[in-house]
Amino acid sequence: MVRTKDPAVRSMLIERAAAMLVARETVTIRSLVAGTGVSTIAVYTYFDGLPGLWSAVRQEGFTRLAAQLDSVHPTEDAVHDLAALGAVYLDNALAAPHLYRVMFEADFELADPAAADATLHHLVVAVERAKDASRFRPDIDPLTLATQTWLIGHGAASLVSNGPLPAETIELTLPVLAALFTAAGDDTARCRRSVEAGWRSRFPTRPRT
Repeated sequence: MVRTKDPAVRSMLIERAAAMLVARETVTIRSLVAGTGVSTIAVYTYFDGLPGLWSAVRQEGFTRLAAQLDSVHPTEDAVHDLAALGAVYLDNALAAPHLYRVMFEADFELADPAAADATLHHLVVAVERAKDASRFRPDIDPLTLATQTWLIGHGAASLVSNGPLPAETIELTLPVLAALFTAAGDDTARCRRSVEAGWRSRFPTRPRT
C-alpha cells in the first residue's frame, strides 16, 4: 500500500534541516528525524536521501519568496510597488530566518534555478513600470536599479533575521530606498510618500523601540 505524502512532514524536515545547518550541527538522517516522531524512511520518501533534502531546503526558500512576491499586486504607483516588494522580501526573511540564510549561504544545486531568477524579475518589472511612468530617468537600467534595491533589502534582512541588529532596524531601510529612487530621478517628496505607503502595506505600524 502506497502511503500518501504529508506536505506538513516535508515542510518540517526542510525547516529542521535548515536550522541544524545554520547551527552547524552534524546532520545525518538519524539526527534529522530524532525526536520528531518521523522515521528515517521519510527522508527517502520525500527527498530520495540527504542530497535531495539539501537541494529541497534551498529551493524551498526561493519558492516561498516567489510566492510572497507574487502576492504584491501592481498598483498605479510603481515606486510604491517597489517598496512593497522590498517589505515583502524582509518579511519573508524574518518569518523563516534559517531558511533564508541557507538560500544564499549554501551551495546545493537548485532543482529549479529559474525560481531564483524570478524573484529578481519582480523588481525589474516594477522599475520598468516606474520608467514608463516617468518616475525614473530614461537612462536608468532596470536590471541595475533592481539589483541595487535587492542589495539594500538583502543587507537589512541578513543583519536583522540572522544578525546582531534588532527588528526595528528594518525601519532604516525606508530612507535608503527613498534616496536610491530619488537618485534615479523621482521627485523627493513624492518618492518618500510612495516608499512609505508601499512599506506600510506590509509593515502597517512602526515597531516599538
